[in-house]
Amino acid sequence: MSTGAAVLRFRVNDLIPLRTAAYTWFLISLQTFGGPAGQIAVMQRVLVDEKRWIGQRRFLHALNYCMLLPGPEAQQLATYTGWLLNGVRGGIIAGTLFVLPGLLVMIGLSALYVAFGDTSLVNGLFFGLAPAVVAITGQALIRLSRRSLNQPSLIFAGRGRHSERSPSSPCRSRRSCWELGCSAGYSGEFSRHG
Repeated sequence: MSTGAAVLRFRVNDLIPLRTAAYTWFLISLQTFGGPAGQIAVMQRVLVDEKRWIGQRRFLHALNYCMLLPGPEAQQLATYTGWLLNGVRGGIIAGTLFVLPGLLVMIGLSALYVAFGDTSLVNGLFFGLAPAVVAITGQALIRLSRRSLNQPSLIFAGRGRHSERSPSSPCRSRRSCWELGCSAGYSGEFSRHG
């Protein structure tokens, strides 16, 4: 088989044109602030709700698969979904574009902080970003729990999930972990009834 035939074979197997997928992954990457919950919510909104490139059930299956793997699950989900849609090239493009804008923003913010870190303007900028990140993460928590916590047993598990502290837990105490788990469970319960 010639090289041209191999390239043609891969292009025929793309579910989405590669250029369209790359542009979409770039747009997704510009919106992915707020940690993994925010990033996953953006991917779900764009890929499942708006573009309908992947179904909800397949998206949750991919998310569960990526959560079992060690490492950043949102990054793995982007790479895996890119691979599902466009093969190896799609996975590489999705994975790279997913982190590139965030990396550039972090480098820029770091340079700003190193250059002008002691000024009240820079301190105000960083303090102003914190509530925005919390709001994005909270909205993502509610959106994901509405879709995935749809049975009483899952709601109960969501309430108790964060009751134990782990080294990677964002919680400062057992009580705050319990409250975080309850908020996930309750938002899933309320979404079923209203």
